[in-house]
Amino acid sequence: MFKKNKKQPKPHRVLLQAVVTALQTIFTENKYADKVIEKTLKENPKFGSRDRRFIAETTYGIVRYYRLLAHLANTENNFWEILGTYFIIHHIPMPDERDFKNLNEKTTLDNYKSIKDQRILQAYPDWLWDLCESELGKEAWEEQAAALNKQAEVVLRVNTLKTKKEILQKHFAAEEIQVEPLNGFDDALVLIERQNIFQNQLFKLGLFELQDAGSQAISEFLDVQPGMRVIDACAGGGGKTLHIASLMQNKGRIISMDVTQWKLDELKKRARRATASNIEPRLIEGTKTIKRLENTADRLLLDVPCSGLGVIKRNPDAKWKLDLAFIERTKELQQKILSEYSIMTKKGGELVYSTCSILPSENRKQVDTFLATHHDFELIRDKNIMPSEGFDGFYMALIKRKN
Repeated sequence: MFKKNKKQPKPHRVLLQAVVTALQTIFTENKYADKVIEKTLKENPKFGSRDRRFIAETTYGIVRYYRLLAHLANTENNFWEILGTYFIIHHIPMPDERDFKNLNEKTTLDNYKSIKDQRILQAYPDWLWDLCESELGKEAWEEQAAALNKQAEVVLRVNTLKTKKEILQKHFAAEEIQVEPLNGFDDALVLIERQNIFQNQLFKLGLFELQDAGSQAISEFLDVQPGMRVIDACAGGGGKTLHIASLMQNKGRIISMDVTQWKLDELKKRARRATASNIEPRLIEGTKTIKRLENTADRLLLDVPCSGLGVIKRNPDAKWKLDLAFIERTKELQQKILSEYSIMTKKGGELVYSTCSILPSENRKQVDTFLATHHDFELIRDKNIMPSEGFDGFYMALIKRKN
């Protein structure tokens, strides 16, 4: 599971302390890992790129395998010993720190080799492992569980409103940034070496966005055409809205909706950078907002709130923050949105219901429940993208409103 890494130099104590402090914040204060790491790096601007990478990758690596490491270290809150156990499992030379004196490398590795319980070995809570296994089946879930523990690829989406893929690749090459096109995705480039791409001038000029391949597939699945009237009803920060705008070549109209104003404000900034001029952000203030748009959309995107189990690669702390009650409440919200928002689809128009979950109960079963009581809609096709395919996990269903 873990590769040997003998060449890595022993990290300085200040870096070890940064990791331990980040872990304490994530697990004892229940803060989100990405925000904690971002704050840690911002507070230490003198760290070099190698130091920053060490802090981010080590913290994420421990969060990802927290249950396994805590089991081997025989502690859930001594983060120095958990960090030391991480070094042992990864075959990284142990720093000469007093905090690691209680650890025995041979004993730890022997204990690791003796573990048979996949829930511990792959580091998932019992309830989550059992839920996913019951919905996907033992073999299928074990494959996805292992895939979700891998580091997520960094995928960029070329903003075709401002440039072309081939031109952007040349710009990157001039800056000695390696990217590769992704087969089956017209606008996607994979970043070969991880770096803070948001500081790059090409990003600031709006030539690309950060967007996973599966997320890009959803906008393409919607099958928009220039000149259409499109509603993105759960827009969030607007990543899919911006992709839709580029697919429509800025022709037609996109009403981008959300229940949170600050997310729409962020979308406005992103739209300006991308020169996406056919987007109208609109706050959902209640059922009247939806009712006013009844029977108006050629295409409707419902990228609904979900468990996020398909994106654990990039949000590994979700394993420790989710609970069954939250997932059940989310499924009720999904059905409510699908039932209430679908009226915005024109007769003859189409909607896409999508999630970043891999659970059938959030995906196809929700569509089947909806269709059983909404006979003026029919399923055209649906698609699962699983984490084992190399990227995030997503579900999408194309549903047509009958004439």
